[in-house]
Amino acid sequence: MISVQNRLLPLSGNRWSLFLIIALTVAACSPKLQPVQQPVKKETAKPVVKNLHAEKSDVKPAGPKVSTISLLLPFELQHLSPGAPYTTVTLKEADIALGYYRGFKLALDSLTGQGYNFKLQVFDSRDEKAQAHSLAYNPAIRSSDLIVGPVFPDGVKAFTAVYTNAQQPIVSPLSPSSPAAYKNPQLITITPPLEYHAWAAAKYINSQVNPETVFILKSGYSDENEYILPFKRAIDSLSKKHIKVIMLTVVHGQLNSLLPQLSTTDKNVFIIPATDQHFLMVTLRALDTLSSSYPVTVFGHPNWKNYSFLKAELLQRLDTHITSAEYVNYKATSTLAFMRQYRDAYHSEPTLYAIKGFDEGLYFGSLLATDNLKNISGTNFSGLHNDFQFQKKAGMGWVNTHVNVYKYANFELKKVE
Repeated sequence: MISVQNRLLPLSGNRWSLFLIIALTVAACSPKLQPVQQPVKKETAKPVVKNLHAEKSDVKPAGPKVSTISLLLPFELQHLSPGAPYTTVTLKEADIALGYYRGFKLALDSLTGQGYNFKLQVFDSRDEKAQAHSLAYNPAIRSSDLIVGPVFPDGVKAFTAVYTNAQQPIVSPLSPSSPAAYKNPQLITITPPLEYHAWAAAKYINSQVNPETVFILKSGYSDENEYILPFKRAIDSLSKKHIKVIMLTVVHGQLNSLLPQLSTTDKNVFIIPATDQHFLMVTLRALDTLSSSYPVTVFGHPNWKNYSFLKAELLQRLDTHITSAEYVNYKATSTLAFMRQYRDAYHSEPTLYAIKGFDEGLYFGSLLATDNLKNISGTNFSGLHNDFQFQKKAGMGWVNTHVNVYKYANFELKKVE
């Protein structure tokens, strides 16, 4: 059993308590390990011929298996030094690290109760490329059975550029960045990149809505192509090009050019991959006006669920659907049980990052304990925040492809697929 000693963790008005917790957490890279005796398997007795003259063997039986995991998280401990205080940004990053660590460790503690053993090593990645580069040469990390982190894309890139062990998996625990940016065949990407959200939306539209035409409303920013291009490929492939795709760059909410192509009886499906606040407010108001004469169904960017400026009343009127890979049902029995366990252990409320840490700790801890880590693609998992369904991508490692589709009903998001 390992023993080391949330939205973002509230600081209760006292930052120094957080600093102290972080310092005590990461001060020692190798937490204590309390071995748990493995259950003895019953075997059929076989006759044994004893050699009365043989000397007593000095060979000791092998001890229980211990799986070593290294966490590389941005605790930012360098900001505890005089003259280098935490900023708002670095404090949030430390919050993420602390919540994730606590959830991950809680999962391993649960597994040790089943007779498994882990050694958890914790390292401060500092969210610095130089530090990530340095950690890639650390012998303690290199000898681990599993490496989790760094968290942010620049750190992942710096670490994987140096560390190229073809046998040792590296988990990207939180970043949705495409693994194509790293080109590491041992990388495990937990958070589905944007292209899988586009695919999930296309699949739902093709199977559940099946419109004749889909309208993509663009703001003009090039980064929207990260959603538009995979969506277009997916809808063409799934519908065998029976669904027509029309793209329009919308200026000042002007949608009049689309009116001749809209249906007054069937759903008019609009894809809006934009995240710009001004564009969204103007365009969605224009669609709201349009919806009085034409049935409107909107599919938005997955980040929309985090935008307070988008009101549920408006989104519900527009029959808005959003894809997500990190939606937690706080009323579910399993979630309530986790939250009680977390409060008992840490006397604070769990963050979304703590929940993610718990899910990932439980999944990878189980794989390590059962020598099943190489079978990631064949081992699915239903977690508190998302399911894990990995696909192996040539030269890019394993990618979790599971994305859910939600829609607004009763002024909140409800899962539809």
